[in-house]
Amino acid sequence: MKLSVLGLGNWGTALANHLALCGHDVLGWSIESAIVEGINNEHRNPLYQSDILLEPGITATADLKQALKRTFLVLVVPSSALSDVVPQLHLQKDSVLVSAIKGLEMESNETPLGYAQKHLPQEAKLAVLSGPSFAKDIVAKRPAGVVSASLDEQTARFVAETFSSESLKAYISTDPLGVELGGILKNVIALAVGVCDGVGFGDSARAGLITRGLAEMMRLAEAMGAQRQTLAGLSGLGDLVMTATCDTSRNRTVGLRLGQGESLDHIIETLGSVAEGVKTTPRVLKLAQKYEVEMPISQAVGALLTKQMDPMDLASSLLSRPLKREFD
Repeated sequence: MKLSVLGLGNWGTALANHLALCGHDVLGWSIESAIVEGINNEHRNPLYQSDILLEPGITATADLKQALKRTFLVLVVPSSALSDVVPQLHLQKDSVLVSAIKGLEMESNETPLGYAQKHLPQEAKLAVLSGPSFAKDIVAKRPAGVVSASLDEQTARFVAETFSSESLKAYISTDPLGVELGGILKNVIALAVGVCDGVGFGDSARAGLITRGLAEMMRLAEAMGAQRQTLAGLSGLGDLVMTATCDTSRNRTVGLRLGQGESLDHIIETLGSVAEGVKTTPRVLKLAQKYEVEMPISQAVGALLTKQMDPMDLASSLLSRPLKREFD
């Protein structure tokens, strides 16, 4: 199949390489001329995954119109670029657009698919691919499981078949909103877990925080119209566990460093890449307010990021909440 990957950061490069490994003809699009030249001339992305020799089935372009001539497209731009890119996506008839973005659109607070549905110049078959999968594991061909979701099951199956390989297993879902929200909300909880470990609260606190964080994710997703059980799957619980416990996770790293006393400004300046949870937290709190959902862990993260709370106050703020039934 001839397909395009729009956005060649860490995750976009990993997915492009994986799809080429599956035997597809992959055209990557980037606004960075160095990336385009590096891929076309040396089969390397000089800015992301630069130590990986990319598959020969990948070429790159800076011309978006050229990339849009293909009918299977994977959208992997930063969530902050959605408003710039999506209105330019004049797709071919019967195109499939797969979002692999784990963030909310900045102004509308919509998920990438929700935003695309409203702002694409024409209709398209929409799907999302998400789940516990680090870019470094995908390029190294290590085993991973993800979820392909679309309101149309046939589209979800087609996307799953396109991405599946000996190392990557794609499951099928008809709850794209739940799959998107799992990949978005887990970043906020991962920040909290990082803070918990950074101040030395211990293993028991980490387990409790992950579990109660999942409860928050489920409450909001259900209030927004997603299926609760989706958040108990790979794109919810699976992604949450990976992001909250693996030290290579950017969101966990920010939390760890906050817990160890570093300022957020210094962490962002020296991190070297974006931690989506920092941008996502205030937007998630707006959604919680809109849908009247209690999210105490997310609220505590918001207070930490805005310097209204000290990292050591995180546990006491949660433990002092009124007694309640666990599953209310």
